[in-house]
Amino acid sequence: MSNKSPNVAPFIIAIDGPAASGKGTIARALAAHYDYAYLDTGALYRGTAYYVLAAQGAPDNVADALAGVAQLLNNLEALDTLADAIRTQEIGAAAAMVAPLPEVRAAILDVQRDFARTPPHQKVGAILDGRDIGTVVCPDADAKLFITASAKVRAQRRFTELENRSPTLPPASGITFAAVLAEVNARDLQDKTRKTAPLRQSPDAYLLDSSDLSIEGAICAARVFIAETLKKH
Repeated sequence: MSNKSPNVAPFIIAIDGPAASGKGTIARALAAHYDYAYLDTGALYRGTAYYVLAAQGAPDNVADALAGVAQLLNNLEALDTLADAIRTQEIGAAAAMVAPLPEVRAAILDVQRDFARTPPHQKVGAILDGRDIGTVVCPDADAKLFITASAKVRAQRRFTELENRSPTLPPASGITFAAVLAEVNARDLQDKTRKTAPLRQSPDAYLLDSSDLSIEGAICAARVFIAETLKKH
């Protein structure tokens, strides 16, 4: 547990990495262990995409996307209730079109920074995971991790996730491992080559390759790094 007082600046942990690298699972585990506030920034873009599609807009249209952002910001407290709805492949594909838009990223940036600087529920720390947390959103974060894994490993994780998806979601019928791998590779290319806030490891981030680790092993490695960082803080 952290020894920081709520009267001082929160301890901020930035976690970045490509799709299906395990960063979300690791971030949630760290948040639970240290009793820090947690923000899945990807959910903000998925939520935006959800509202765009609900309004029958085009995810790659700036005006439609910004209208979706406005809806998201007006309903932030309700985002948790959309947890299943925003995890569909349709929403994921739309989010991949919304996320690269500079106007959208700028509109969501303050929400993420406010969360980090003033964690909800008077938490003494905040953990944010995404693709540009350590490089753009919180470049001065107290601790940074870059979680990665090989494309094949990440595709297998995503494929297994789709096979075991929540019963409240429509079945992922017809999905093949080859298709999921192609999707992972395409998303990697898009994330790394976009002009605004591309996916990249911050020079001062701890690299954690989870390819050959169980999720428990990856969480343990992350906790060791954070514990050492807290000692120096």
